[in-house]
Amino acid sequence: MLVVLLSAFNATADEEATELNCNVEINYKNITDGSATVFDELKQAIADYMNLTKWTNTIFGNNEKINCKLLFTVSKYENSTGLMEGDLQITSERPVYNSTYTTALINFKDTKVKFNYEPGQQLVFSELEMRDNLTAILNFWAYMIIALDFDSFQLNGGEPYYEAAAQVVRFAQSSGESGWKAFEDRTNRSAVLSAFTDKATSPIRQVLYDYHRMGLDQMVITVDKGRSAITHTLENLAKIYSADPLSVCLAMFKDAKLDELINIYSKANMSEKESVYEMLYQVYPSENQRLSEIKKEYRP
Repeated sequence: MLVVLLSAFNATADEEATELNCNVEINYKNITDGSATVFDELKQAIADYMNLTKWTNTIFGNNEKINCKLLFTVSKYENSTGLMEGDLQITSERPVYNSTYTTALINFKDTKVKFNYEPGQQLVFSELEMRDNLTAILNFWAYMIIALDFDSFQLNGGEPYYEAAAQVVRFAQSSGESGWKAFEDRTNRSAVLSAFTDKATSPIRQVLYDYHRMGLDQMVITVDKGRSAITHTLENLAKIYSADPLSVCLAMFKDAKLDELINIYSKANMSEKESVYEMLYQVYPSENQRLSEIKKEYRP
C-alpha cells in the first residue's frame, strides 16, 4: 500500500527544488520468506525516485514541495524472482490559505500493484518508454498527485500532468501488466485517469478548484462565504453521478472529503445542513449514517 500526502502552495522561494517530499513505508509483516534487507532497499529506492525526480518544468522552492507519503503493503513475495504483489494506498493533502490546516486531496487504494524488484536495482526515470512496472506505477501516481494539487489552486491547472499520466498509461497498456487496461475494472489506474479527463466526469476538476480555492481558502477570511461556495460546488457531484454513478472520482471525493464536510457544516444553519445532506445522500446513499451527522444540531 502506498500513501501519498501532498501540499503545494503559491509561496515564493529562493531555491528551486524537486516537487515531491515523499515519505515511503513498506508493510511486509505477512511475508515470511523474504529478508528485511530487500524491503528496506525498496523503501529507499522508491523514496529517492519520488524525491529526486524532476516531474514538471515548474519552479518549486523547498518550502513549496508537495508532501507525500507512500505506503505499500506486500501480500506476496517470491524470493527467487523478486516478484512482489500488494496494494498501494495513495493519500494527499494541500495547505489551506493563511492557516495551519491541511486538507486531503487523495485517499485511494490501488489494489493491482505487481512488479519485480531485486536488491541493488536502480529505478530509472524515462518519459519516452516504460522501463518497468514499478516505475510506471510511481510515475502515474506522481503525475496524478501533482495534477490534483495544481487543479485545486488554478482551474484546470493540472492539465499538463494529466497528459503526462495519460502517456504513462498508453505505454503501460501495451505491456500486458494488470491495473492499466481500459475497462479492466472501474477502479484501476486507467479508470482513475478517465474519471478526471473524460467529458462526462471531468467536472470533478471544477469541484476540486471551487471546493479548495473558492471554498476552504476563503473560509479563513469569511466562513459563511467560503462554505456557501462549497455548497454550490457540491451540486456538481449530482451531475457527475447522473452521468456515471459508478465513477471512481465520486468514491475518491467521498473518501477524501466526507469527514471534512461533516465538520464544515457542523456550524451551518439547519436549512443549509438539510440542503447539503440531500445533495450528498443522492450521490452516497450507502453513507446515510455518516451523512446524518451533518444534520445534528451544533453544540459548542
